[in-house]
Amino acid sequence: MRSLSIVLSFFELYFMELSGLDYSLIFGFFAIVLGIGIYVSKTSGKNSTEYFLSGRNMPWWIFGVSMVATTFSTDTPNFVTNLVREKGVSANWEWWAFLITGLLTVFVYAKLWRKSNVATDIEFYELRYSGKPARFLRGFRSLYLGVIFNVLAMAGVTLAAIKIGSVMLGLQPWETVVYAGAITVVFSAIGGFKGVVYTDFLLFFIAMAGAIGAAYYCVNLPEVGGLENLITHENVANKINIFPDFRKKEALITLIIIPLAVQWWSSWFPGAEPGGGGYIAQRMLAAKDENHAIGATFFFNIMHYALRPWPWIIVALASLVVFPDLESIREAFPTITEDKLGHDVAYSAMLTKLPSGLLGLVLASLVAAYMSTISTHLNWGSSYIVNDFYKTTVNKDASEKELVNVGRISTVVLMILSAVLALFLQDALQIFKFIIMFGAGTGLIFILRLFWWRINAWSEISAMAVSGVISILFSIDSIKDLLFTHTTESGDIIERLMPEYLKFPLVVLITTVVWLIVTFMTQPETKETLFNFYKKIQPGGPGWKKTIADAEAANIEIVTDKEPWNVPSGILAMLVAMIFIYSIMFATGYWIYGETTLALTLTFVALSSGFILTQLWKKIKASVF
Repeated sequence: MRSLSIVLSFFELYFMELSGLDYSLIFGFFAIVLGIGIYVSKTSGKNSTEYFLSGRNMPWWIFGVSMVATTFSTDTPNFVTNLVREKGVSANWEWWAFLITGLLTVFVYAKLWRKSNVATDIEFYELRYSGKPARFLRGFRSLYLGVIFNVLAMAGVTLAAIKIGSVMLGLQPWETVVYAGAITVVFSAIGGFKGVVYTDFLLFFIAMAGAIGAAYYCVNLPEVGGLENLITHENVANKINIFPDFRKKEALITLIIIPLAVQWWSSWFPGAEPGGGGYIAQRMLAAKDENHAIGATFFFNIMHYALRPWPWIIVALASLVVFPDLESIREAFPTITEDKLGHDVAYSAMLTKLPSGLLGLVLASLVAAYMSTISTHLNWGSSYIVNDFYKTTVNKDASEKELVNVGRISTVVLMILSAVLALFLQDALQIFKFIIMFGAGTGLIFILRLFWWRINAWSEISAMAVSGVISILFSIDSIKDLLFTHTTESGDIIERLMPEYLKFPLVVLITTVVWLIVTFMTQPETKETLFNFYKKIQPGGPGWKKTIADAEAANIEIVTDKEPWNVPSGILAMLVAMIFIYSIMFATGYWIYGETTLALTLTFVALSSGFILTQLWKKIKASVF
C-alpha cells in the first residue's frame, strides 16, 4: 500500500483545486485497480502461461474490450489532435488505413494464430522455419520488438502523460514520469496478463466516458458556442473534411493513395501488424478458441475505428477556437518547456476548462488510458523477453517460478527505459513516423508467410535488415537533401530526384525486391518443417500445392481439413466489413456536422453491409467451425 500513499501525497500537492467529488473518482479508481492487481497476483504468478496468457481460457468480449482499452492510450488523443490542428480531420487517414490490416487479421489470420497454440507470435518462427536462422530470428526479434520498439511505443505514451502533467498540473517532466509510472509498474508486475485484461474492462468504460464527456463540454464552452458555431468557425471550417482535397496532389497521395495502396500491407506497427502479431496476437493466443479470437478482434476494429476517434476529433476542432496557435498555448501555460510545446498539447489544454466532477472523471480516464496501454506493453514485451529470449538462450531449464520472476524484473526494466526515453522526445508523431518507416517493406512477408511455402527465415532477416538500414540512411540530412525535394528554412523549394512523400514507397520497393531475391537465392525450409507446419495450421491455398504434393509423394498425410479453402470468403468478408465500419465512421462524422442527407445515406449503407456481413459470417463459420 506504500505506492497508494505516494499517489495520495501526489494529489495533495498538485490537485488542491480539485473538489471532493474529483478526489473520490480518482482515488476510487486507483483503489479498484490496485485491488484487482493484488487479487489476481496469486493465480497469475503460478506459472508463465498464467502470467502471460491467463491460462488460454478468456472469452471474446473481455479481450475485445481489452484491445480497445489498450489502444486508448494517453498519446492517441494527443496524436489525433496534432493531425487535426495541422492538416485537418482528413489527416487521420494516416492511421485509418490500418483498418484493412485489422480486418484481414479478423477474417483470415485470427483462427490460424489460435491454431498455432504458441505462447507468443515470436515463438511462431521456430514453428514456421528451422535451424539456426529460425533460432536467430526468434531471439533477435524478441529483443528488437519486445525491447527496442516496445520501449519506443511506451515512451510515446509516457510523453503524452508528461504533456498532460505539464499543462493540467504544472508538473516537471521527471515528476510526471515518476508519479505516472510508479503504480503502473507495480500493478503490471504483480498482476500479470490477467490483471491487465480484467482492469482493461473497467478502464475502457472510464476512458470512454471521460472522452465523450470532455467532447460534449468543450463544444459548449462559451468561447466555442456550440456545435453549429464550431463547424462554421473560420479556424475550423477548412479542417473538418473527412477526405482530403482531391485537387491537391500531395495531400491526395500522402493521405489516401499511399496509406490505402501501400502502407496498410507493407509496414509493421504495434496493434496493426499485417497478418496479426504483437499484443493483438497475444490476446488471440489467449482466447478460448478460434471463434473467440475472431470475435475479439472484430469487436476491437469496430470500436477502434468506427466510433472512438470522434470525441478526440471534436476536442481537437474546439481547441482551434480556444487556442488557435502555439503562441496562445504558450501564453496560457508558461510552464511548458519549449522542447515539449506542440499542437498535441492542445488536447490537454482544453481539458483544463472542465468543471468539477467531470474534471475528476476525465483525469481518471486519462490515468486509465495510460495504465491500460503501458501495462499491456509491459506484459507483452516481458513475454518476449522471457519466452523467446531467456527461456531459449539464457536458461533452457528455468523453472516456472524463475520465469515469472524474470517477467516481473523485465517489466520494471522496460518501464524505466521508456520513461527515460520519454524525457528526450517532443511529440508522438515522431515515433509514429519512425516506426512506420523502420518497418516499411516487411509487412508483405508477414501476410504471405502463412500462405507461401517458399518464404524462409532468410526472407525475414533480409527484409528486417534492409528496411532498417534504408530507413536510417533516408533519415540522414545530407542524403535526404540529395534525394528528396525539400523546403529550406527561408522557404525556398529545392528540387531533387523525387518528392519526399515517395520516401516511404521507395523503402518498401527496395526492401521487397531484396527479400524476394534473397528468398530465391537461399534454400527453402526443410520438408519436415513445412510438413509439420502445414499439418498443424492447415493454411490451405495454391501457395502450398508443392508441399502437399511432396507429402503425398512421401506417403505422409498433412491435409486434415477437407473443407474448401476459405480465404477467398474471408477476403470478401473483410471488404464488406471495411464498408460497414467506414460507413459507421463517416456517418457518425456527418451526423455531428449536421449533414443529414449524407449521414442518412451512409447509415443505410452501414446497415445493409452489416446485414450482408452476418450472412457471409454464417457461411464462413459453418465451413470453419
